[in-house]
Amino acid sequence: MIELQHVKKSFGSLEVLKDISISIQKGEIYGIIGQSGAGKSTLLRCINGLETYQEGTITVDGVLVDTKDAKGLRNLQKDMGMIFQNFNLLERLNVYENVALPMKFWGIKTNTPEAKEKINHLLDLVGLSDKKNARPSELSGGQKQRVAIARALVLDPKILLCDEATSALDPAITREILSLLQNINETMGITILVVTHQMEVVKQICQRVSFLKDGKVLAEGKPEDLFIHPIKEVKAFLQEESEMLPETGVNIQLFFTDKSSDPVITMMARELNIDFSICWGKLEDFRSNVYGSLVINVSEKDKEAVLNYLYQENVAWEVLE
Repeated sequence: MIELQHVKKSFGSLEVLKDISISIQKGEIYGIIGQSGAGKSTLLRCINGLETYQEGTITVDGVLVDTKDAKGLRNLQKDMGMIFQNFNLLERLNVYENVALPMKFWGIKTNTPEAKEKINHLLDLVGLSDKKNARPSELSGGQKQRVAIARALVLDPKILLCDEATSALDPAITREILSLLQNINETMGITILVVTHQMEVVKQICQRVSFLKDGKVLAEGKPEDLFIHPIKEVKAFLQEESEMLPETGVNIQLFFTDKSSDPVITMMARELNIDFSICWGKLEDFRSNVYGSLVINVSEKDKEAVLNYLYQENVAWEVLE
């Protein structure tokens, strides 16, 4: 659906995107995560043709994104709905008129029965049927973003691009908007690309995610794989502290990335007849699946026996230095 091959983008002498290659499948919810300045929003703007790129190729549904082909780019952009952080609603228009705005831009009549039915259906989909005559100033932040989502869907796009769409919302409203996006993906089959710096966003809805830093993709895969067993750059992004670990003995981090409910820790203690300390642990919710990691501290003399046992039980582990 969306293919990026060796994409490079610079602003003058500043290289913002450095050899980016990503493949996003049709019907997928894909996340791009990283700190501010990582190049996330620039990458998104290159995908929808709002920015040019100097090297590489970007294709959407088999069509090359080429800013030099104005007509072809315009037709391609019609297939890509866009949701922004700051909603971008027009205060002089009511909710219904804001949703209908893209239709007007494309010369589609908004007063026909078909157009009215579509807009009313979208307002019902986002839960705002009773607000269609309200002005944006009368809405909460979550309601404004729901209007923006309905507006992004009014032209029947194949792809929904979300640029920090929940950054201005509180945690409870964020969960509601993410559930709405998940429902849209499941019921309408729309491919969704989410750009965010919020870990909770990708954990809740993304099937795969890329981690960007300084314009490079440093890691890609399922969110649970990236966040439960992170590389050092992702660990720094998550701000995990290792100073809390004991300075004596051996610290071993265990990773649980499946639905296994076997009591590995208690079984190990009984079978090996050893003592150890549990330093810290965490559970993470990934699309309603709970995964986690645990750090234990064992004596140096028990290290080899513990690691052999974990290997036999197919438990992923890492010795923390």
